[in-house]
Amino acid sequence: MSELSDRMTFMERVQNMIYMLYFDFWLQAYDVKKWDQFYLEVLGRPTTIYETMKKADMWLIRTYWDFDFPRPLLPNFDFVGGLHCKPAKPLPKEMEDFVQSSGENGVVVFSLGSLISNMTEERANVIASALAQIPQKVLWRFDGKKPDTLGRNTRLYKWLPQNDLLGHPKTKAFITHGGANGIYEAIYHGVPMVGIPLFADQPDNIARMKSKGAAVRVDFNTMSSADLLNALKTVINNPIYKENAMKLSRIQHDQPVKPLDRAVFWIEFVMRHKGAKHLRVAAHDLTWFQYHSLDVIGFLLACVATVVFIITKCCLFFCRMFATAGKKEKKE
Repeated sequence: MSELSDRMTFMERVQNMIYMLYFDFWLQAYDVKKWDQFYLEVLGRPTTIYETMKKADMWLIRTYWDFDFPRPLLPNFDFVGGLHCKPAKPLPKEMEDFVQSSGENGVVVFSLGSLISNMTEERANVIASALAQIPQKVLWRFDGKKPDTLGRNTRLYKWLPQNDLLGHPKTKAFITHGGANGIYEAIYHGVPMVGIPLFADQPDNIARMKSKGAAVRVDFNTMSSADLLNALKTVINNPIYKENAMKLSRIQHDQPVKPLDRAVFWIEFVMRHKGAKHLRVAAHDLTWFQYHSLDVIGFLLACVATVVFIITKCCLFFCRMFATAGKKEKKE
């Protein structure tokens, strides 16, 4: 959640390290205790979230390498990002007529997800004012009071067939909050994005799309109508954003097995073999000091310290012996 890419400057690497330490401390000090208590109440015996997690034979991760950054992984990890994506279906007639009325300018799809049920009138008017200034028609998923600045080119809907709209040939851009499902639908159909992240993983998701050249980000709380308007003009009029979105789309489609089929295969694989212990790393069975080889490091340091101690004692012994012998020679 640092919103950084895999190409970091020195100061970004410092920031990344601080984020890692902070989140690890926060997780250990606060979050894990709540989860452990929850697991205790459900299972009726003392346990921890880590004990439960390390029993997993297979991990299905809902991203893919068109979205994620390359990194080494264990053999029981498989990436199935976009498993919910599918070709677009025909739109309802009223919606199709509105989309077709856009002509060559096309349409913009706008959704902040199902979790955002309300918005202040001030923010809604700022957004509506920006949308009213573009030549494209806009389909906006919005459940609230109609903004005073709403343009004639914009229609409000309480629900949108988002995947079908993003797959429509007239769709030019997608204004999104940055949820993983919506981003993958945009990747699947090759639609550039304007990101307005709100919370949780959304800022990091948009940062990834921005680093790959397929999105522009604006801040929900501070953006003006001009900011949103410029962001829309950028992703619509600059062809590089469409090209990058299509590049990600080609990567998403160019897989030997579809993500959903791959997910089903691994679930059935685990069922057929009553687990997948041969893919599970033995590190899960180590204690934290064994995992970090602290016991090995301590043993090796003790060995070195013992050798140094013995050599030092031997040197001191011989030095004293030679010194004593020299004194005797002088007396004689």
